[in-house]
Amino acid sequence: MKRALALICCFALSLALAGCGSDDENKLVVGATAKPHAEILKVVQPILEKEGIDLEIKEFTDYVLLNPALNDGEIDANFFQHIPYLEDSNEKNKTDLVWTVKVHNEPMGVYSKKFKKIEDLPNDARVGIPNDTTNGGRALMVLEKSGVIKLKEGAGVTATDKDIAQNLKNLKIQMMDAAMLARSLDDLDACVINSNYAIEADLNPVEDSVFMEPKDSPFANVLVVRAEDKDKEAVRKLGKALQSAEVKEFLEENYEGSCVPAF
Repeated sequence: MKRALALICCFALSLALAGCGSDDENKLVVGATAKPHAEILKVVQPILEKEGIDLEIKEFTDYVLLNPALNDGEIDANFFQHIPYLEDSNEKNKTDLVWTVKVHNEPMGVYSKKFKKIEDLPNDARVGIPNDTTNGGRALMVLEKSGVIKLKEGAGVTATDKDIAQNLKNLKIQMMDAAMLARSLDDLDACVINSNYAIEADLNPVEDSVFMEPKDSPFANVLVVRAEDKDKEAVRKLGKALQSAEVKEFLEENYEGSCVPAF
């Protein structure tokens, strides 16, 4: 009898620790990185409440965990990524996650504590970039746009340092976890940092970057769900709220160019 009770308790505990998404059609558990994504979701919470939808926001510090959490059913949706990242993640992990609406662009920037302009970078400068496929390629595209390197034709968003055709300053590219780049500015000559991590590190992408990606870049951040959930009413209402006038006003007033509405 004691053994049976112990097994029942263990089973109940495992369910409690699973942290699954909601089975309630009027509740959504959405995973997001802190800034600006979780902040944007907080703006839409009262909008959804009027629609009868209970939105729970689950913050993640490491964005690499968000797609696995969604695929495994721990959350109902996530909000942190652009479409090339999603496509690469689906291909690598054999998943079928889909995006529903575009919300905003976060222009990627080059930052330095040692130099005021991108052209001031010395020969052999050490430059940090994200180590995931699409953000690493995107960072190299930003460096190309700034004029310090030239990529092979057609390299695109999956470019690596091996795709650098011309390295005008013989830059030493160092790949690392995207969340660590802002903390590495004391050690490296420059880092190419996603705006969400720059903002979390109290860096202003408009004022503090030595070069910033054009604001009309194709890397809009999107709401992502499992394919079977994309037509659910709660998901549709969340997408509509994320493209509301309230969100547009919030982005324009609080981020001043570092997060640009994509709708």
